[in-house]
Amino acid sequence: MNYIQPLWPAYPELFLLTMVCVILVADLFISDDNRIFTYAMTQAALAGCIAVTWFTASAGPTYTFSGMFIADLMSDVLKLLTYVAVMVMLVYSRAYIGARGMFRGEFFVLVLFATLGMMIMISANHLLTLYLGLELLSLSLYALVALQRDSAVSTEAAMKYFVLGALASGMLLYGMSMLYGATGTLEITRLAQVIAHRESRDLVLIFALVFIVAGLGFKLGAVPFHMWVPDVYQGAPTAVTLFIGSAPKLAAFAFIIRLLVQGLGAEQLLVEWQQMLIVMAVLSMAIGNIAAIAQTNLKRMLAYSTISHMGFLLLGILSGDLNGYGAGMFYIVVYVLMNLGTFGMIMVLSRKGFEAENIDDFKGLNQRSPWLAFLMLLLMFSMAGVPPTVGFYAKLSVLQAVVNAGYLWLAVVAVMLSLIGAFYYLRLVKLMYFDAPEDTAPIFPLPDVRVLMSLNGLAVLLFGILPEPLMALCRYSIQASL
Repeated sequence: MNYIQPLWPAYPELFLLTMVCVILVADLFISDDNRIFTYAMTQAALAGCIAVTWFTASAGPTYTFSGMFIADLMSDVLKLLTYVAVMVMLVYSRAYIGARGMFRGEFFVLVLFATLGMMIMISANHLLTLYLGLELLSLSLYALVALQRDSAVSTEAAMKYFVLGALASGMLLYGMSMLYGATGTLEITRLAQVIAHRESRDLVLIFALVFIVAGLGFKLGAVPFHMWVPDVYQGAPTAVTLFIGSAPKLAAFAFIIRLLVQGLGAEQLLVEWQQMLIVMAVLSMAIGNIAAIAQTNLKRMLAYSTISHMGFLLLGILSGDLNGYGAGMFYIVVYVLMNLGTFGMIMVLSRKGFEAENIDDFKGLNQRSPWLAFLMLLLMFSMAGVPPTVGFYAKLSVLQAVVNAGYLWLAVVAVMLSLIGAFYYLRLVKLMYFDAPEDTAPIFPLPDVRVLMSLNGLAVLLFGILPEPLMALCRYSIQASL
């Protein structure tokens, strides 16, 4: 392995950290009436990250910080997608957080710190670096959930998230310490080499794997570590819920690839974590889809929907080959695209003093705004996996990987549970088109929000008609990095 000490592989992280410091200082001199400048600086920082990442992209894996940090094609692609997701979230959220007194420097700085944590997770090649990025992300999210200090619901959600998150982080750290005790290294690539020469049934490694999979399950929100998801999704401000449900999922995918596939993917451990992921995937799809049917709160319904989608993601990972990992990456990218549009629509329908978070708030949306109703229909069809939307091809690619890996029964179970899940998505479409509206207030989204929402909804349809470029990018980035 050719270690290099120049810092250019970490330039995007260094640039963003510098911009966060600049925004922190500049925000002290900006009045509440001119807070739009803080927003503009935040968007400019993310746009700068796109440029820096683009111009420092490397053809092959490049290491720095004595092998603790890696820049490869997968990390570059996931970082670029993360920047775009955060920028879209900020556009959707601007009016929402402004009407609720959250349009402050703290919100933007916490979002950027969380983004920095995601970037570190995506490029980590060392267990300590991985954990550092995870904790930076997690602590920022805890603070964001509790940012509405006067809201008892938000404070309660933040406390639940913090307590359960601390427990999961402890389990993950304990698993990492056992790995170090068993192998004598914390470097992920070196970890794989050491494990490959050990006995197939090393008890310490098995216990370490159990703790690590449990920690990963919590961060994804997979069953049986899903307890925090519905409460946090419902209790957090919708802008924060959108953030939690979008970009961090890309970092969680990178976390799984780095730790499970690159670090613990040796033949001795592959079968062990495959069996664990099978149980988590089936339970997540079953409980997520069945529990979502009974929900009347849309954010809570989407929380259970997220649990089921994470089950589908795990199907791609447990297939144990490059096609499965590529399908998993494609699935998580599509999921983030759909989630951005769905929660963005909730914020478009919300206004000062009113949260459009109940399913009945979408009644008669077609009569109030046919175009927004059509965009929401596309998003719901994609969530349900109805062709020709991109959600159909995301699920199909994962099912193909599972079948090719020899788990035909698992693919059948996934299809059956997806049919159950289609009910609650199509129920929302029925309410939009066939029920009378309970609220006749006009809907006037900001011009940039309307344009972006339209692009978001149409992208779901466009990638459904032409899925191959995005699928090929995901496959190629995985193959070039493993």
